[in-house]
Amino acid sequence: MTAKQETLKNGQVKISVEVISIIASIAAAEIDGVNAAASGFVEGISSLFTKKNYTKGIKVEMKENDASIDLSITVDYGYKIQDVATKVQQKVKTEVENMTGLNVTNVSVNVQNVVIPKEESVIEAPVEVKEEKKTK
Repeated sequence: MTAKQETLKNGQVKISVEVISIIASIAAAEIDGVNAAASGFVEGISSLFTKKNYTKGIKVEMKENDASIDLSITVDYGYKIQDVATKVQQKVKTEVENMTGLNVTNVSVNVQNVVIPKEESVIEAPVEVKEEKKTK
């Protein structure tokens, strides 16, 4: 499905709805507090090179050069949900407009879940223990 089509001097440029979904997905994942390991749209973030997964949970509606984007996210526990959602809206709007030239009229963020992020294991350097020789 073509979202935007432009005729240039040397031919046409077509931007698909899927491309807009991928841009929105990547932009949302860059925001602190958006969990990249949850199911739904962010499930695709863990398998970075699968186009099909990037578009899960994202709906793009087009009307001429205007785009309306609806996406679902999972937020990490401890983050203020309203702040995360607002940052996602701003980032998605900016990135889609800058990369495609479209006018993003609306970005709706649906927070589907809150998760406790897994603690990253800390790898400690081995400590060298020197034994002291006992004297008699």
